[in-house]
Amino acid sequence: MPCLGPAAFYQASGAYGFRDQLQDCMALATIRPSITREAPPQSRQSPVRPKAMSSTGGCRTRAKGYARGFRTIACWLAYATAHYVKVTGDAAVLDETAPFLTGRALDPGESDSFFQPTVADEAGSLYEHCVRALDASLALGGHDLPLIGSGDWSDGMNRVGEGGKGESVWLGWLLHAALDAFAGIADTRGDQAHAAKWRAHMQTLSNAFEHQAWDGQWYRRGWFDDGSPLGLGNERGVPHRIPSAQSWAVISGAAPPKRAAQAMAAVERELILPHDGLALLFTPPFDRSALDPGYIKGYPPGVRENGGQYNHAALWSVMAFAELGEGDKAAALFWMLNPITARARAATYTVTRWSPTCRGRCLRRSGSRRARRLDLVHGLGGLDATRWCREHPWTSHRGWRLRLEPCIPRSWPRFQIMLRHGASRYEIVVENPQGVQRGVAAAELDGATITVRPLTVPLKDDRAVHRLQVRLG
Repeated sequence: MPCLGPAAFYQASGAYGFRDQLQDCMALATIRPSITREAPPQSRQSPVRPKAMSSTGGCRTRAKGYARGFRTIACWLAYATAHYVKVTGDAAVLDETAPFLTGRALDPGESDSFFQPTVADEAGSLYEHCVRALDASLALGGHDLPLIGSGDWSDGMNRVGEGGKGESVWLGWLLHAALDAFAGIADTRGDQAHAAKWRAHMQTLSNAFEHQAWDGQWYRRGWFDDGSPLGLGNERGVPHRIPSAQSWAVISGAAPPKRAAQAMAAVERELILPHDGLALLFTPPFDRSALDPGYIKGYPPGVRENGGQYNHAALWSVMAFAELGEGDKAAALFWMLNPITARARAATYTVTRWSPTCRGRCLRRSGSRRARRLDLVHGLGGLDATRWCREHPWTSHRGWRLRLEPCIPRSWPRFQIMLRHGASRYEIVVENPQGVQRGVAAAELDGATITVRPLTVPLKDDRAVHRLQVRLG
């Protein structure tokens, strides 16, 4: 699986991670599915490899076995696979066989090792790889939320759960979304045991989100090994008081709409700084507090993961605002984060609110590429990559369908999309005469009125040019 341009205007990288590859290729599933289909093998111990170094092919792991490793990686494998199957209809990929990798386990007290993996004798279908990954992700802590292991999205929080008891709320959102997506796939394969187990686990997570993670104004980030909360909404000055990871309460679909909207309102109020052109990862950063979440605290306050701007996570908020129907907020944040519109100030772009003399890193690379495309095309434009697709093989429908649900700023009078489907071309024109953010009032395909809502259009590969006229209101 190639790594396509993991560099910013002022930073180049010689390494790229397994998660980065999975997330980047999710954006290519609808336009270059062959690239997404190329998947590197998993490790039997992990069961996925945490980081691939492009120059050597080596692997680095931060935990002995998977029990205390990067749990988020396993969730991304299943999440990305389900996304690919859904948008391409290529369920046959689940039966493709790939070997596992193997490598030495870490010695007692060893936190990190670089090694050259070898191909194991054992192999399994992609479905089996994903099943193993999900099953290895089900361990919960004292608050019924996933164990954070050596880090979740933020690798720098490597000591939150180094004792094996720390928990991550964000990882719970991702796991919930991955289980939801893969339970349907399990149904189609007659694997009712896994489908039932995963749905029961989703319910456990949902209960924990609402009864344990909700802090009155937004969702907490997690808990340390000793049970200390990571983030306290009612205490100012506490590090990581509010995380931008609230966006996944919306993206996962696991949070009640009212609380999801309240959490995102807090993100807008506390973390998005239009005047400075910043969207902070969390606030306040770790500085002089006694809390020790890991090497994240080694960064100066406001730099990189320590409360600075990290586009990978900031762009999740664009998706969340679009999902909530907040087109004005989604578009404003998208353009504020766009590297093209921000390029003029790249030389002085410190990506920090707290330490203006420091320079930030990883602003525009890794998973942010995938998020930026999904934000613009599928979030604002309404061509949701998880919705316009050949219908699931487990439904009664067959054939390709387009689902269009634009969420745009009120100031947009119209926009156009040209969609190729095989040898056919669909010219889509969306008019916004009433200056709304969301809602389809009328639609016509080649002059024929479409009354189906949400707006769904069957796609034909008939070498013709089709015109879809949509009026919002």
